[in-house]
Amino acid sequence: MHIAPDLSIAGALVGFLIGLTGMGGGALMTPILIMFFGVAPLAAVSSDLVASLFMKPVGAAVHWRRGTVHHRLALWLIVSSVPAAFGGVLLIRALGGSHVQSTVKVLLGVVLLLTIASMLVRNRLTRHVPVVAVSQVKVRPLLTVAIGVFGGLAVGMTSVGSGTLVIALLLLAYPQLRAGQLVGTDLVQAIPLVGAAALGHALFGDVKISVTLSLLVGAIPGVYLGARLSAGRAVGWVRPILTVVLLASAVKLVGAPTPLTLSVTGIWVVLQIGAAFAPRISRRLVIRRILRQAAAETPSRTPDAVG
Repeated sequence: MHIAPDLSIAGALVGFLIGLTGMGGGALMTPILIMFFGVAPLAAVSSDLVASLFMKPVGAAVHWRRGTVHHRLALWLIVSSVPAAFGGVLLIRALGGSHVQSTVKVLLGVVLLLTIASMLVRNRLTRHVPVVAVSQVKVRPLLTVAIGVFGGLAVGMTSVGSGTLVIALLLLAYPQLRAGQLVGTDLVQAIPLVGAAALGHALFGDVKISVTLSLLVGAIPGVYLGARLSAGRAVGWVRPILTVVLLASAVKLVGAPTPLTLSVTGIWVVLQIGAAFAPRISRRLVIRRILRQAAAETPSRTPDAVG
């Protein structure tokens, strides 16, 4: 079977970024397959799901050994997300009709926008969260089932959502969970979730084996190298760059013309740069104000009179 070197290189790059940042592969790989390699949207979704099915267990096994998996929470997610993933596959077929490919593109763009929003919420909520052991977190079944259903539908229809989107929703429901616990629990539940969605698409003949194998040739070593690098270095600067890429992809996928896509992306970049430098500028202004007040309140010294 033919292995496409360009797809393998793309798989290695995306795998490396997944290992480096923990972002979901569907949000990165599926738009690349559609916009840069001309893969049909349904085939891109299906092939990415099958590739993810081989990558998820690697990270899940690590977290399982470390004890950062909330087993009961993962079970409730699996019970709800697996049938929802099958439902997502059937729903996209029912909604799409003769325009199923264009429908998938628009839905993918919408889910990417939701993913970006969830990333922003996640960054806000993780700033001041108390550390709690996994065993002390009480499961809320109804809310967890709702998260599983929403995530399952999103994954089944677009391949996006099993990573960043579900983690952000879990963080909203369980803010006391640490980052490692969120990622570990999500990775474990994502294996059957992605498997169900991949199987659903395979039954309709959407999976392109040559595309999937080409991706895996690069993605598996890429994930390993990215994870190794992220363990020893600060890589926080990568995530904002990827957010810009996701935003541009999302706007383009929903059908926006290129000038509008560039304008929205440019405004977003300016806002992000402003948000990054605003705290520093604010601190400097506060320090200057304090120094000026201190200088104004300090009495001037006069030389002692000589007797």
